[in-house]
Amino acid sequence: MTVQELDPAKQEAFAGRMVQMLNDGCLALMSSLGHQSGLFDTLAGLPPSTVQEVAGATGLNERYVREWLGAMVVGGVVEYDPVAATYALPPEHAASLTRAAGPDNLAGLMQDLSMMGEVEQRILEAFRNGGGVPYSAYPRFQELQAEESSRVYDAALVGSIVPVVPGLAARLESGIDALDVGTGQGHAVNVLAQAYPRSRFHGLDISEEGITAARAEAAARGLANAEFEAGDSAELTGAYDLITAFDVIHDLARPTRTLAAIAGALREDGVFLMGDVAASSKLEENIEHPLAPALYTFSVFYCMTVSLAQGGEGLGTVWGEQTARRMLAEAGFTQVDTHQVEGDILNLYYVARKGS
Repeated sequence: MTVQELDPAKQEAFAGRMVQMLNDGCLALMSSLGHQSGLFDTLAGLPPSTVQEVAGATGLNERYVREWLGAMVVGGVVEYDPVAATYALPPEHAASLTRAAGPDNLAGLMQDLSMMGEVEQRILEAFRNGGGVPYSAYPRFQELQAEESSRVYDAALVGSIVPVVPGLAARLESGIDALDVGTGQGHAVNVLAQAYPRSRFHGLDISEEGITAARAEAAARGLANAEFEAGDSAELTGAYDLITAFDVIHDLARPTRTLAAIAGALREDGVFLMGDVAASSKLEENIEHPLAPALYTFSVFYCMTVSLAQGGEGLGTVWGEQTARRMLAEAGFTQVDTHQVEGDILNLYYVARKGS
């Protein structure tokens, strides 16, 4: 056996990285609490305040608020004045931490880490025995996904995402038939239905709970042009001028069959607008991706494993543009263009059409 000599500087540097990783992981969990409890939102609107004042403003337990603030201070998130014993959230930090930040709010994403921790032992079992973890093991997934995607839809769906398809806004204004595949709780459909009252929108999702939530939102908005149905996207029927699928194809058990069904359901001049992770199918091209570790982790802890649990293809989060283009071509799409939308660092938008 060859004994390799260690490079002390390299070893020390990596040990330091591991320490930082541990600290950042803990800060991520605390940031999730800060988001869910409203602490970040409240701090953003307060002047420098004492623990008692912060706890009073949030209505939270003072002892827990004190410990949370301690983590935020030593983690460089919140500023502390030891003389006045006051805490302040700088506006530059609030711009990435509060609900008012819209799509720029990264604190909301930290909830995914705690959700993944809930299934860690089941993931470990899959490593040892194969298979996957069923969707039912993630009771919070759809709620978190709806919260995350809604920030993007509210800020960019009508003004930035629809315009990537030339002429689509005008067609929607005139009135067309549209379907959203994997609609979840239907917020994208309801946003579009409200913006384009002459068009007819349909949402399809396998989750009965999601469809119930979608219908409730449509009713609350008074939308007569939004309908929702629970069903399997691989078996979709009907004829549509526009079909959308936002951050869903890579999660499906049967994405190949779904893409073929989408192609078959589009009318002659129809368009498929697909939003999915902006990554490469080649590992070496993802090394510099700003969210690469998160993407591979999400794949293992949810996207790939839920698909495999259904006996599916298990594409995973990082299926990449090259694979996406190949699968779209195999489904019958001959024209595929890609676009990125300012403010959406996660997704690439594919505009796919059939015909010559």
